[in-house]
Amino acid sequence: MSFAAPIFLWYFMPAVLLLYWVLPRQARNALISVASLVFYTWGAGPYVFLLLSCIAVNYVAGLAVDSLRLAERPESRKAVVVGAIVFDLAVLAVWKYAGFASRQIEALSSALGVGSTGIVSLALPIGISFFTFHHLSYVVDVYRRSRPAQRSIVQFVTYIAMFPQLIAGPIVRYHEISAQLADVKRNRMADFSLGFPRFALGLSKKVLVGDTVGPLADAAFATSSGDLTTGTAWLGIIAYTIQIYFDFSGYTDMAIGLGQMFGFRLPENFDRPYSATSITDFWRRWHMSLSRWFRDYVYIPLGGNRSGDAMTYRNLFIVFVLTGFWHGAEWTFLIWGLFHGGLLIVERLTGYGASTPANRASLAGRRALTLLLVGIGWVFFRAENLGAALGYLKTMFVPTSGPVPDAIVAVQTNQRMVVLIAATVVFLMPADLVLGRLIERFDRRPAVLLRGAVLFVCAPYAALAVAAGTFSPFLYFQF
Repeated sequence: MSFAAPIFLWYFMPAVLLLYWVLPRQARNALISVASLVFYTWGAGPYVFLLLSCIAVNYVAGLAVDSLRLAERPESRKAVVVGAIVFDLAVLAVWKYAGFASRQIEALSSALGVGSTGIVSLALPIGISFFTFHHLSYVVDVYRRSRPAQRSIVQFVTYIAMFPQLIAGPIVRYHEISAQLADVKRNRMADFSLGFPRFALGLSKKVLVGDTVGPLADAAFATSSGDLTTGTAWLGIIAYTIQIYFDFSGYTDMAIGLGQMFGFRLPENFDRPYSATSITDFWRRWHMSLSRWFRDYVYIPLGGNRSGDAMTYRNLFIVFVLTGFWHGAEWTFLIWGLFHGGLLIVERLTGYGASTPANRASLAGRRALTLLLVGIGWVFFRAENLGAALGYLKTMFVPTSGPVPDAIVAVQTNQRMVVLIAATVVFLMPADLVLGRLIERFDRRPAVLLRGAVLFVCAPYAALAVAAGTFSPFLYFQF
């Protein structure tokens, strides 16, 4: 079930909100738990049993870790947390990476002439990367004693399965939300007045911008590199750069808004990433919850930057290999991760990303260079395979002329081009102007005007588009 689907907007969300308002406060976490499992079952079907199994294992593991701490049995405590981590990673490996691994083994076996080994084909349970990281965060936080184990199964299910963030984040570390789970004294009217405009903003970004320019990117990447021209290749990657930002940040705004309507403050996930002045700065602004997760649970435990430059570069390399493969079991995602990791290492070696230039011309130049590099990375992220990505990049940078491919002509409407041009303003806006946060302000006239425009113009128009069936699944649902 998608946030931008009619059944969610017209039936599921209103029904859950109504129950949330009329039920006693003590029943609200139970309501969210049940609603979240219904939400997941609607989209994932029998995979809800996989989710429930993971919840049960990690819930019991958390209790065991706490009990063994009180019993002063550190070795057993460590064994339990290691076992839980291995279980979670094994679930992710089997369902997300077994097919990829089997394809590589099959290709190697064929090359060596030793016969077929077979290929594993498993459907990917939606949201598995996200709820796995939530489970890992929980058991590690309990083991580190940053938070006690959650003894209420209802509150634990609420944390793991909370439908606003279950499918595509933001990734919520347990210590960020544990206190909120126990606090049922929520101001429903204040929460709704803050959350609904943020939800409406996200819906507008997703439907009116992301879904509008998406067909331009789809057509360009579906066209073989031999038929593309340099101009259409650039049109496609600009459209995809716009699409993925408005689609994913739109989802995040909707998730944060929904969470707020139910009394939860979910972490921010974007901070105007296309205003970054370096790749280092970009990763402080893009998918911030994922960056923080890898920082706290991988980079710092590996030693971070505490053991000299060589170990720092090794740790960055490991983190971005994992970041690439976290997004998908394909070589293109690995190359995308290595591309960004390599750029981060280069910036550390040269000191390029250490400071922001004060000179406006230098600032503009660095923003443009960073955006160009991010766009090159998106080619690997979007392309079907490595060969297609390299062919696309060649067309972008080796001038090629010719007629515009028919597939692009068919989707290059005036409406899409106007939206694409208007959306590129996001590249030029001030680095500290974040609409999602601005819209929650009540003490500034621009924020009030923006909130009014979103609530009474953009959101109704987006809702009509949804009713007409002109929406698509969120891009990050595939991860």
